[in-house]
Amino acid sequence: MSDIMTPIPFSRLLSWITEEYKEKKSVFGIPENKFFHINPSKSFRIFDETCSAPIGPAAGPHTQLAQNIIASYLTGARFFELKTVQILDTLEIEKPCIDAEDEAYNTEWSSEYTVPKAFDEYLKAWIALHFIQSKFFKKIARDFIFNMSVGYDLKGIKSEKVNSFIENLKNAEHHPLFNEYLAELPQEISKNISPNISSSLTLSTMHGCPPEEIEAICSYIITEKKLNTFVKLNPTLLGYEKVKNILDNAGYDYIELSKESFSHDLQFCDAVDMIKRLHDLATANGKKFGVKLSNTLGVKNNKNNLPGEEMYMSGKALFPLTINLAAKLAKELGDELKISYSGGATVFNISDILSTGILPITLATDLLKPGGYYRFNQLVEKSIKTEVPEKINIEKIISTAENSLTNPLYSKQKNSKVKIADKLPLFDCYIAPCVVNCPIHQDIPQYIHLVEEKKYREAYELIISKNPLPFITGHICDHPCMLKCTRIDYDCPVLIREIKLVAADNGKIPLTPFKKGGINTPPPFKKGGINSEIKVAVIG
Repeated sequence: MSDIMTPIPFSRLLSWITEEYKEKKSVFGIPENKFFHINPSKSFRIFDETCSAPIGPAAGPHTQLAQNIIASYLTGARFFELKTVQILDTLEIEKPCIDAEDEAYNTEWSSEYTVPKAFDEYLKAWIALHFIQSKFFKKIARDFIFNMSVGYDLKGIKSEKVNSFIENLKNAEHHPLFNEYLAELPQEISKNISPNISSSLTLSTMHGCPPEEIEAICSYIITEKKLNTFVKLNPTLLGYEKVKNILDNAGYDYIELSKESFSHDLQFCDAVDMIKRLHDLATANGKKFGVKLSNTLGVKNNKNNLPGEEMYMSGKALFPLTINLAAKLAKELGDELKISYSGGATVFNISDILSTGILPITLATDLLKPGGYYRFNQLVEKSIKTEVPEKINIEKIISTAENSLTNPLYSKQKNSKVKIADKLPLFDCYIAPCVVNCPIHQDIPQYIHLVEEKKYREAYELIISKNPLPFITGHICDHPCMLKCTRIDYDCPVLIREIKLVAADNGKIPLTPFKKGGINTPPPFKKGGINSEIKVAVIG
């Protein structure tokens, strides 16, 4: 794999989508039966726009490339927080920069594309989603939202490079690439594509950014750029002692915090006053303002898996910190507060978060776990079934926050059970833990996939190539494979033993019919004789 990402030209992207679908009924490896069709009768309002599901990828690795955004959309995502851009866009990023073994850590803080290339990716994704929406979902009206993200200081945001990025996302009508890409589509699709790609922005600032700088940037975005604005806040607002106690009590006492990072970050009382002022400023300018909770948590790099002295924590350990920060802010600022959420959100808590009135919800770490973008199938299915109040429900946020402090789902004790002792090879670095834990190392993922496609005979033949007794093991095997099923990180393991039985029952080789009078004619049964009824049992 190359260390440098190379953009795919838009014409190639379109032909890839159409040709793969024509040949394999899939797009970027996502089969048609995983395309998530959302009932258009229900919609969610985020600032001044609506989408059919308030769920999507957070600014990060999943929104850096057009094809990642497309894969997210196909599996159900409808809110896209685009990867953050900034004026320093040619940084050398030392790899690896992400460690997502359990709770996750990262050290990377910039797009791996230049700002113009990043704009090109988002433009390609914007137009491609309209094409996909029309071709595969038979919809004309747009049902998704693009939210841009910029950082990290006011001087950089005011630069010509970043300013052009913002203005072109607001209105790409006069950008040459916009019209060039539209010309690639049938007119009945291109005529419905708006050049107004994004009307909202999430501000991402560096850890330790001065409060006056944060407020100055937000003020500029609201008054000069005329954009609805979310500002990303850090979990350090809870205070050192509170954060340390939450992590220690949940079993993360090995995480080393720096008191200096808490004292250098925005303080809670200052944050409250700033949010009030910015809310009033946005209202006076006909715009809306909210907070994004939360940024990652800066910790000391004591694992030494990543470069540098500091790393930034995300994932399940961040959930109790983020939801408790939401409760603290909601109690102080009231139910008019608008909250965008990203901090340990998973299928286990998506309904709880939405039922508080918090939306949208974006994810990054969870999508790095087994299942990847397919996780959106579950997340979106739950989200569209959840009743979401128009304003945040403060009592509900508080009760959800309190529950998070004792819920074993967020503790270190609920480690993933799928880890195995084997080391990954340098190439083809994929090992299915269920196969490793099976005493005869059956090709479990392969035969499950064949059963899913109703290719029972092929699944049966694959099973009996190593296991001559699929009916017996389909009933009484103690299934050690299920103890290492990566589905555990979703909800519960796949019923592997039962799927083996389905393959055996439906794919077994039928007996050769007896020919009357032929050599294989069975002897006649004697009524009441010893062979009138035969029973066979295999034990052990």
